[in-house]
Amino acid sequence: MNMFEWGVHRRPAPRTVLDPDTLLTRGAMIAVLLIGLLGFVFMLVAGEFILAPLSLAIVIGLMLGPIATRLEKRGLPSWLSAVIVCLLFVALVALFAAALIGPLSYWTGELPRIWQKLQIQLAQLREPINTLRDVQNELRTVTGGSGVTVEVDEGGDVTDIAIMAPALGAQVLLFLASLFFFMATRHDIRTGIMKIVVDRRLRWRIAHIFRDVETLVSRYLLSIAVINVGLGVAVSLVLWIIGVPSPALWGMLAMLLNFVVYIGPAIMAGLLFAVGLATFDTLAGSFVPPLAFLAVNLMEAQFVTPMVLGRTLTLNPFLVLLALAFWIWVWGPIGGFIAIPALLIAYAVLSNLVPIGPKAPPPGA
Repeated sequence: MNMFEWGVHRRPAPRTVLDPDTLLTRGAMIAVLLIGLLGFVFMLVAGEFILAPLSLAIVIGLMLGPIATRLEKRGLPSWLSAVIVCLLFVALVALFAAALIGPLSYWTGELPRIWQKLQIQLAQLREPINTLRDVQNELRTVTGGSGVTVEVDEGGDVTDIAIMAPALGAQVLLFLASLFFFMATRHDIRTGIMKIVVDRRLRWRIAHIFRDVETLVSRYLLSIAVINVGLGVAVSLVLWIIGVPSPALWGMLAMLLNFVVYIGPAIMAGLLFAVGLATFDTLAGSFVPPLAFLAVNLMEAQFVTPMVLGRTLTLNPFLVLLALAFWIWVWGPIGGFIAIPALLIAYAVLSNLVPIGPKAPPPGA
């Protein structure tokens, strides 16, 4: 056998890069995952009326769980601790709403004056606006378009409120009932799920999932609540110093909106710009309240929150933005509130089912 034949016979057979069976199997798995994801999104959108208040109740229940646990350690039954915690939560919400009603009513009446002052302050921009309007009219002439006719349906707001009030009341009742029963039966839910699982290692992982979910969500929300209270006090003091009316109102709104990261502070800055228009005489002065708020919010976001929460609850900003966009698109303001807790729950589940780093100890260790 010559060298050429020896080289031919010793050459390894070429491998098949794409195995048809493997390709079909992986394609089927990807298709099933995509269908399941689309079905999950459709379920969230279609079931918003029930799933949104139910999910909010679970998140609030996880947040208030440590308080109920301390009451139970003092000898109270779980149902009584749930009643006490729910009543405290309702009382805090009622006090917060009562404190907001008066100032909000005043500033709602000020909206026409704020709008008029905004038009006056922006009069210097009238020339560019007129230029844009002339361009728009020329485009309409070229395309043969006509003016847009706006019809006002009188009494529409009253009709919408009359239709939405029963639905909103039903959602509030569903939220309160879900919060109470979740708080009262949270230990029974965990025990029931643990009894269903037969595999010992899987049972160990599920137990750690429950532990991590309660720890992460409760720690995050309670810490953020304390931080936001401090933020509200700081914002109130700063706005009071620069002479903004109703500083306590804006402090409370800053505290509430800061639960929705990124979007909440942006909305608050826009509100304070409108307040600046009504408070100061110049357009430059109107930027003083939002800039003061953003300075306080920047200190809170860059120094206070990382120091309190630490690295254990530091999430990827891109994932946070995606979670906010998704949940606000699905459920609106409620989705914005539960976006970060939902991300923490997903992190706790994945970190236990697909552990990264050191191998988890065996169940008997």
